[in-house]
Amino acid sequence: MFVLDRPRSILFHDGRAYMPATRNWQAASLPAEAEPADPIQALQWLQRESGHPLKAPIGIIGPNEATAEQVAIAAEAGAIVGQMGLAVLCGGRQGVMEGAARGAAAVGGIAIGLLPHGDPTQANRFVTVAIATGIGEARNAVIAQAGACLIAVGDSHGTLSEVALGLRLGKRVFGLAGAARVDGVVHLATPEELPAALARELLKI
Repeated sequence: MFVLDRPRSILFHDGRAYMPATRNWQAASLPAEAEPADPIQALQWLQRESGHPLKAPIGIIGPNEATAEQVAIAAEAGAIVGQMGLAVLCGGRQGVMEGAARGAAAVGGIAIGLLPHGDPTQANRFVTVAIATGIGEARNAVIAQAGACLIAVGDSHGTLSEVALGLRLGKRVFGLAGAARVDGVVHLATPEELPAALARELLKI
């Protein structure tokens, strides 16, 4: 559990205060007047009140030919990322990518679609910003590099390549709904586990 001192714009956790400018923690005494905060509220504070928001988006990756369950889970993940004030980065097309963008849009969030081809009109209708790269499947490497971390929903050959690239680049990869069972992927049972997992990763606790 986090604690917020809103008047001084300080986030506390486990006897430490978060320094957003340097993205580290230092020992500090908890103020008398402060309010409890859950992981979503802690990251909302970072993104909207700290003055030093995380600029990197959160990559949500998964197959074009996704099941209805995977698309629904991707939408939940996109909504959670959007609620935290973070941007979603996806491949911009159908399946898991469309689910993630739809979830972000539903909460007023931003969904960046990194398209493999040169036509921005190929983006699904929920994408906020379509980037038509024209570099084909090489855009998988860009998603892996650009994301602060990756959330893999389901599995496919293309998704596996993004997972492998992310792990090679030292990115945290969270897995949902049948994501690849490879070393380094942190599997979550449901999207409800994402807020705490993202807070641990992005706030380095």
